[in-house]
Amino acid sequence: MSDDSRPSPSAAPSAGRTAAVIPAAGRGVRLGPGAPKALRALGGTPMLIHAVRAMAASRAVSLVVVVAPPEGAAEVKSLLDAHALPERTDFLVVPGGQTRQESVKLGLDALPPGHDIVLVHDAARPLVPVDTVDAVIEAVREGAPAVVPALPLADTVKQVEPAGAPGEPEPVVATPERARLRAVQTPQGFDRTALVRAHETVTGDVTDDAGMVEQLGLTVVAVPGHEEAFKVTRPLDLVLAEAVLARRRLNDGF
Repeated sequence: MSDDSRPSPSAAPSAGRTAAVIPAAGRGVRLGPGAPKALRALGGTPMLIHAVRAMAASRAVSLVVVVAPPEGAAEVKSLLDAHALPERTDFLVVPGGQTRQESVKLGLDALPPGHDIVLVHDAARPLVPVDTVDAVIEAVREGAPAVVPALPLADTVKQVEPAGAPGEPEPVVATPERARLRAVQTPQGFDRTALVRAHETVTGDVTDDAGMVEQLGLTVVAVPGHEEAFKVTRPLDLVLAEAVLARRRLNDGF
């Protein structure tokens, strides 16, 4: 991919297009020392490339904005240039901020007009199936201001009083009803106006963009997620991701 071989993402697209923002500026300390998490290899290819391809696999996605480490934007752009990516999709790399929230905001600021639906996807979820991406987009098209893919919980969850020091016992204060709980994944999908307003007005600590939209009083809906859309955070997750990728290549020619 080169600047000459692709249309400029600044050209005004047709109304109603979908763009994906992938914040990839974090270090991923739980995976240990080395390259940033998004640049760790999975099946010989950086996780970031897998994540970008997962978004571009949806024919509804016409632009992918990768938010790179502030000092590594040129490296990330070279990485995208070096890998085969769908010709129908435009790509843009912008420097990120010090937090995920700042990075998503910088990615939003870089979007050209005409992209009315915005996906926000974790670079550390490299194997999300295209059917999940399309389901999120379709729910936004049907009128939901914010959509999250989510899975029922397999484990019972306990609410605890945090211990005073690491390793100390923690008193259990409640057992939430598991049937009403979901584990949320990405990509999360948004009406662009709602997401921009959330990033302009919500300033507190949040764990995901849907939580910011919730604070505006808007409805967030969940669609079925997928077990292969897990987040690669720990070394064990990387082992599982390698196994999933190997199965795909064997069975599906992925």
